[in-house]
Amino acid sequence: MKILMVLTSHDKLGNTGEKTGFWLEEFASPYYVFKDAGVDVTVASPKGGQPPIDPKSDDPANQTKAQDRFKADSTAQSVLANTIQLTGVRAADYDAVFYPGGHGPLWDLAEDPASIKLIENFYGDGKPVAAVCHAPAVLRHVKFKGEPIVKGKRVTGFTNSEEEAVQLTNVVPFLVEDELKRLGGKFEKVDDWQSLAIVDGRLITGQNPSSSEATAKALLGVLH
Repeated sequence: MKILMVLTSHDKLGNTGEKTGFWLEEFASPYYVFKDAGVDVTVASPKGGQPPIDPKSDDPANQTKAQDRFKADSTAQSVLANTIQLTGVRAADYDAVFYPGGHGPLWDLAEDPASIKLIENFYGDGKPVAAVCHAPAVLRHVKFKGEPIVKGKRVTGFTNSEEEAVQLTNVVPFLVEDELKRLGGKFEKVDDWQSLAIVDGRLITGQNPSSSEATAKALLGVLH
């Protein structure tokens, strides 16, 4: 089984002068869920090479078991440092796609024509698409049979109250919860920072960093 993971290449947090990128837990935890299940994992990003890790996700207070494992795993570090360029990726070569979050995808992957087309190809070919935390933002321009892919679907993602809690409501280009609702998604959520993964057919979404492992396991469940 082959799963494609797609990470952001964007490292600027709006006009704050601060750095962003992908959230390390949201890559590390799913990566090991997949690897431990014997899955062949390929990692891609718009620019290729080493994608930017959100510095906040690597704070001592935010360490997780998966992150500790990643830091002791030179093979995984090499995979991350050498992501392939998104434009060269074909949905036909994989069984599913998984998008980790972090704030970065709001700026690049949400608007990236190669990413949008890729998701449409996966979904149109009957393959599952999964995204966690801010990554459901990558679905905003994705269409299925002429309608937004999330329309009428049960979905989740980083909530307005979670964005408020990290004080970035006025920095991000759009709010994930509001955008998924605007597109006709049936948005569901639990309390801030609690785990929630939702499966609606071939669309799998997770609410926040705490949901990354559950979202990855839900994707495997759809594949089996």
